[in-house]
Amino acid sequence: MYPFYPATYDPVLTGRCPVNFSAISSITEKTASDCSQTLAALVGNVICCPQLGSLLHIFQGFYSKNSSTLVLQDAVADDCFKDIISILASKGANSSLPAICSAKSLNLTGGSCPVRDVITFEKIVNTSELLEACSTIDSLKECCRPICQPAIMKAAVQISGLQSAMSDNKDIAGAQSSADTINDCKGVVYSWISRKMPLDAANAVFRMLSACKVNKVCPLNFTQPSEVIRACRNVAAPSPSCCSSLNTYIAGIQRQMLITNRQAIICSTVFGFMLQTAGVMTNVYELCDVDLKDFSLQAYGQQAGCLLPSLPADVIYDNSTGFSFTCDLSDNIAAPWPLSSSVTSLSLCAPEMSLPALPTSETLHNHGCHRVGLDLVLTILLFFVSSTLLY
Repeated sequence: MYPFYPATYDPVLTGRCPVNFSAISSITEKTASDCSQTLAALVGNVICCPQLGSLLHIFQGFYSKNSSTLVLQDAVADDCFKDIISILASKGANSSLPAICSAKSLNLTGGSCPVRDVITFEKIVNTSELLEACSTIDSLKECCRPICQPAIMKAAVQISGLQSAMSDNKDIAGAQSSADTINDCKGVVYSWISRKMPLDAANAVFRMLSACKVNKVCPLNFTQPSEVIRACRNVAAPSPSCCSSLNTYIAGIQRQMLITNRQAIICSTVFGFMLQTAGVMTNVYELCDVDLKDFSLQAYGQQAGCLLPSLPADVIYDNSTGFSFTCDLSDNIAAPWPLSSSVTSLSLCAPEMSLPALPTSETLHNHGCHRVGLDLVLTILLFFVSSTLLY
């Protein structure tokens, strides 16, 4: 990226948050870099907001180390949250992080979770089992065959009281309120984990869990592609009007943000499904040479598309080069056109044994093999190989 440098200054703090922020300076520095003034909105979904969430979890656990409680009282939480945002802004972070990441001081309070103190938590939860499951996360397996995530959910359900209520056949007031309580209790579980782990180790765990979450959905906002549908509905061969309309539409959505390689697969499938349900049955991605990278933010016009790796990544600040981040170098892969009538059939967690066999020289020279089919196999193969290399 073109070098730019953050303006830093001494923060103005409330003076009412009883925490030595210098003790967690390594995490605040990383968060400020990941959420820099000019990049926060563009990398918010993948880099900035997951790191801010991790900082809040770590701060909550750090705060609780000197007390018997795992949460902050509302008034103290409000002051500490203001101080956190002020410190980040003073280090060059975007001052609008609460709005960009939908973060608030209530995230530090435990919300509606009934268990908030360490003693009760450790009486209810099998803490050794929880710590063993989450102390070291396998980045190759956690998102598809999770170990830490179910351990956190189990602990959250246990301290929420919902498990005993269900086993006693008691009425539970509304599914939404139950979900909110469990979510609040997950925050308490994160706080306990933060108490027990070194800062960097806890940050790595929380960022990996966030990566599993964000890579399951497409973060882009697709408006109704009426012009694309009209121009592409009946095409069966390359059409200048169809491709022009499609490229114009994609140029609009790619300005929204940087996304990961896995998100790009989901986004291209979601958009393809939108076109299919509107009557565009031809693979217009193939006709118009649409790549996965076309769904992410472009640099220098359309000369260099960038997809972020699916694993947690950080924005790197250097005194001489400014801010930078690493793009996935395998992003020249054709966008996959959905083969199913339902977008819910898409899965990025296929068992290893279901991967396509490596093409042999005989296969590659078999003139009876249709080019489209071969391209599909190679595309799938390249995706999984590149993902493995990234991991």
